[in-house]
Amino acid sequence: MDIRSDMLSRLRARKPGYTLDQPFYIDNDYFQQDLNEIWYKDWLFIGHDCEVPKPGNFMTVQVGAYPVVIVRDNDGGVRAFHNSCRHRGSRVCTEHRGSAAKLVCPYHQWTYDLDGSLQFARHMGETFDKSTFGLKPVACELAGGYIFISLAETPMDFAPFRAMMEPYFLPHRLRDAKIAHETTIIEKGNWKLVWENNRECYHCAGNHPELCKTYPEAPTATGVNGAADDPEIVEHWQKCEEIGLPSQFAMDQRGQFRAARMPLLRDAVSYTMSGRKAVQMRLSDDINMDRIGTLLLFHYPTTWNHVLSDHAVTFRVLPISATETAVTTKWLVHKDAVEGIDYRLDDLIHVWTETNDQDRRIVEENAFGIQSPAYQPGPYSEAHEGGVEQFVDWYSRFMQERLGGKSPASLRSVA
Repeated sequence: MDIRSDMLSRLRARKPGYTLDQPFYIDNDYFQQDLNEIWYKDWLFIGHDCEVPKPGNFMTVQVGAYPVVIVRDNDGGVRAFHNSCRHRGSRVCTEHRGSAAKLVCPYHQWTYDLDGSLQFARHMGETFDKSTFGLKPVACELAGGYIFISLAETPMDFAPFRAMMEPYFLPHRLRDAKIAHETTIIEKGNWKLVWENNRECYHCAGNHPELCKTYPEAPTATGVNGAADDPEIVEHWQKCEEIGLPSQFAMDQRGQFRAARMPLLRDAVSYTMSGRKAVQMRLSDDINMDRIGTLLLFHYPTTWNHVLSDHAVTFRVLPISATETAVTTKWLVHKDAVEGIDYRLDDLIHVWTETNDQDRRIVEENAFGIQSPAYQPGPYSEAHEGGVEQFVDWYSRFMQERLGGKSPASLRSVA
């Protein structure tokens, strides 16, 4: 049986409410199918508009086998290209981020304009046609201060995500923010384990003392199970929507992305040890209330997010191998906020720096145990792990569709 057929057979046989079979978490061939069918076809969160504010600003990213460069062009638009020179394939932009009037390949100095067109290629002869050797474009879309790319030749429709997401995010003006800090950690576990850990707070009380000072571990807040039936959450939604902030839980029909605004514990307004502001300047000039809780955004397979009144924390997941995943965290503040005056960096990043490292250890222990020949799929908690089950259901259904099999008629709702 080939790998695609084997995966399809296992997905069809998966017991509802249980984890996946071992190969989905450790097998290199299964991982390659994940890349081919999800990562190379879906929309992926890469970064923020504010990271490339001026023409010539660029940033680079590696998605599986594909190096990609994102650049602000001379007309103010944001473009993405395969970061591979059309001469002999060398990476054109080798730094994580930078600024350049033109993109110059360091190997033989082939020079590209910010729209990707080849401008200069020395000693290529009179018959050489520069117009046919521009950088290959990558589909790129902006929404609410976020940059997404798709490596697919024919990308999926981005409009439904933008239509859902922008009303929630535009009031926070993340396009006008700035990155106060950025970290990337490598977790020695499959990307699906990273997501499964994120989608529940069943583990929080025993593992996240810093986060639990402000963020509720209740499944109504973490997995959004029954959020609309929780009086505290409903009251919070009403207060926020009265000042023009969309807040109620929203999810697309296929279960790939969702947004909701959740209250923090007690009088907390931010992710700090005290619950007080980490940044004295509000993130957005359009929002005049501190206690707006946290705006959550999930978009499989690359991002989860927390947006508060004083700052935002965004997370990007990128697979490295079957057993390694890169998790990049960015803390965004108002563009005019000054470190040391409006915020102390240690206070701003402490809670999520600690939480990220705790999650890394959790994922790695989970991955280590799954390597055992004794591993077999186990049951999710109906009370606390509905969000995890929703993610695994999404993955199972998408992979069945894309591997050519017949998917279940509908995805069970956990809202």
